[in-house]
Amino acid sequence: MMVKEVAELAGISVRTLHHYDEIGLLHPSRTTEAGYRVYSDEDLALLQQILFFRELGFPLKQIRKIVCSPGFDRQEAMELHHKFLLEKRSRLERMIETLEKTIKHEKGEIKMTNQDKFAGFDFSSNPYEEEARERYGDKAVNESNEKLNKLSKKEQGELGEEMNAIYRKLAELRHESPASDEAQQAIGEWYEFLTRMGSYSLEAFKGLGQMYVCDERFTRNIDQFGEGLAVFMRDAMAEYADSRQA
Repeated sequence: MMVKEVAELAGISVRTLHHYDEIGLLHPSRTTEAGYRVYSDEDLALLQQILFFRELGFPLKQIRKIVCSPGFDRQEAMELHHKFLLEKRSRLERMIETLEKTIKHEKGEIKMTNQDKFAGFDFSSNPYEEEARERYGDKAVNESNEKLNKLSKKEQGELGEEMNAIYRKLAELRHESPASDEAQQAIGEWYEFLTRMGSYSLEAFKGLGQMYVCDERFTRNIDQFGEGLAVFMRDAMAEYADSRQA
């Protein structure tokens, strides 16, 4: 779908979609030669997740961190959205009840205490965000960093050389199909490399690939080996994970 069609479908502005693209929150699957953004069904599914988080009061920066987290699971997220929205509905119902009582109080029909007037209000924290932080923390990344810090400088140097060698191999293949045998073999080496450093499940591996594109710091560093490498690795990692989970 084109950007205008997506905006009308989701009830948001074209400018909002452009902004999501600019901040790395939602990139369209492809852009035409004329520069038009084209969104896939997968992009629309991600947009739905983003709008659910927005409805629950999450800032865009936090939404981006969550959906790009290696531990992000879409099915789990939908179940959480359902739970959170039910809780929000319950809270809104209490506030509506308070408002209706306040109207009657103003008309002199009932008496309300000061405590009654604020039933349902709670701005102390965002419980949805707190739970999301717990579920979508960068656990695998943190474990990898912890192991890396325990290595000697020589071992870290050797590990860095091995990592760069894999990046260079993938960069040479980045114009090929991410599903090709060569690409899958090379990305398999990357998966084996990461699992030596941390507890990466296939789903976490796929999520990490998404982070390579969502987080401009990853994209910038990876694309030093070749422009477009981050996107290629994301797609190859997704293919690798999906083909082994089927």
